[in-house]
Amino acid sequence: MLSTIKKFGSYAALVGVLLFIGSHFFNWNVGFKTLEIFGYASILASLSFVFFGIKHFRDQINNGVISFKKALLIGLVISAISGIVIGLLDVVYVTMINPDFVVEYTEYALEGMKNTLSASEFEVEKEALNEQMKLFENPIFTWSIMFTTVFAIGVIISLFSSLILQRKS
Repeated sequence: MLSTIKKFGSYAALVGVLLFIGSHFFNWNVGFKTLEIFGYASILASLSFVFFGIKHFRDQINNGVISFKKALLIGLVISAISGIVIGLLDVVYVTMINPDFVVEYTEYALEGMKNTLSASEFEVEKEALNEQMKLFENPIFTWSIMFTTVFAIGVIISLFSSLILQRKS
């Protein structure tokens, strides 16, 4: 089981790294909305290895049999590996590669709010957003948010994959 987790966890992390690099380090001149969509697609692509890891363990290692519990465990660990790596990449990006990211994103979000809220609502939301964005100055918080996002999606994928792939002898 450990070899499957290492193998497919590495694949998940590698896909996460490659897609993260592709979305952040090439000058595509695209907006935050497009990058957000690409980011979630990257997370899903990375976490697709949860399904493949469980299936590989069931079919190649465990003679076509796997319990829901064991499948879920494999999926959760692969998800955690992917979340750890993508979270670390996010911290590196926000703190070293593009330290102005928080300011740029705040400006983008405020511009969107300005067009949809009244002046009084805008001021309230602006203050709340500025307070939230201050949290991203802490790399541990930044990592935690990204890890939690990836892992939460991984939990859902692990549950569905475990339900689909479980087989009793």
